[in-house]
Amino acid sequence: MPRSVWLLVLGTFINITGSSLIWPLNTIYMHEHLEQSLSVAGFVLMINAGATMFGNLVGGYFFDKFGGYKSIMFGIFITVISLIGITIWHGWPHYVWFLTIMGFGSGIVIPVMFALVGSVWPEGGRKGFNAIYLAQNLGVAVGPAVGGIIADTSFDYLFVSNLVLYIGFFLLASISYRNMVPKMEKNKEKGVVVDQTSNRASMYSLLIISGGFLLTWVAYSQWASTLSTYIQQQGISLKEYSLLWTINGLLIILLQPIISPIVQKYEKQIKVQLIMGISIMMMSFIVIIFADSFKIFAISMIILTIGEIFVWPAVPTIANMLAPEGKGGSYQGIVNSIGSIGRMIGPLFGGLIVDLYSMNILILILCIMFLIAIVPCIFYDSPLKRVRN
Repeated sequence: MPRSVWLLVLGTFINITGSSLIWPLNTIYMHEHLEQSLSVAGFVLMINAGATMFGNLVGGYFFDKFGGYKSIMFGIFITVISLIGITIWHGWPHYVWFLTIMGFGSGIVIPVMFALVGSVWPEGGRKGFNAIYLAQNLGVAVGPAVGGIIADTSFDYLFVSNLVLYIGFFLLASISYRNMVPKMEKNKEKGVVVDQTSNRASMYSLLIISGGFLLTWVAYSQWASTLSTYIQQQGISLKEYSLLWTINGLLIILLQPIISPIVQKYEKQIKVQLIMGISIMMMSFIVIIFADSFKIFAISMIILTIGEIFVWPAVPTIANMLAPEGKGGSYQGIVNSIGSIGRMIGPLFGGLIVDLYSMNILILILCIMFLIAIVPCIFYDSPLKRVRN
């Protein structure tokens, strides 16, 4: 990979590690230290997710309007300001205000990172997006582990550590990202003829694939919400449930030598990657129906991980392929916000189904959602084909 991509990967790792220090402990902090109910804590996290979604859209728009460097520095600056605030004032309700601002700032950064990778290394195709995906998952694996150790000593140290990491990210970006000029910025100077019909077709295609992406995220988010409770009801301890996510993070890294040849074989057939990945993810939920021990849940998580390795990097790759000149950031902002919406509504949806019916009914509905999600993956490029024909 080019040096610029490695720098973006490093920045992504620092960014996600910083946010992951605190997000798994938010509910614990609000419930046990700020003495708020679990429902209030859940509502605050929903606000945070909503702010992140809005930040995704703003970040994508800013990338197209002002370029990658200015956009990413703006997002990091907002996040740093919110972290300074939360480090000094982390009582109630200040915690809610700064957590919301933090979600908005970090939401700006994520699509800009994806858009930058696509623009500084266009010949890399999926490889650049996969590298960012790996950095995100490595950050998710490291952040909670370190955050738990720090929080055991003091939550004050946790906020300070998060702030120090983001200041490091700010310095890295200010020094290293300044000269990363996306091709769309260069093309602006030359003047590009805009084909409005083709642009509309590209947007329709993006919205179609986003529909499948949303359904997939709603289903996937059950692992961190309804399934966490269900797994403990089956006699699996909280420590063992946490171990399932450790397995997820490690496998995403360790399986790359095995998955990469398959991805390269179908590099030009991204629909095949999506259909394969979604089908495998669906199989993991079928296994849950028969799960009554940690070993079976671990097998289900392994299957889920294999599926997501095919799906998650493929979606930003498609967004980059579909984006008209000068719209790469906006397209990445849209798909990232769709993921945020799925993570926001998924737990509520799953909880309602389980409360009204049962876990088996939820799993049946999720399997149907996976099957429906395959349809947009097959036909998402139909609007473009009609225009070209």
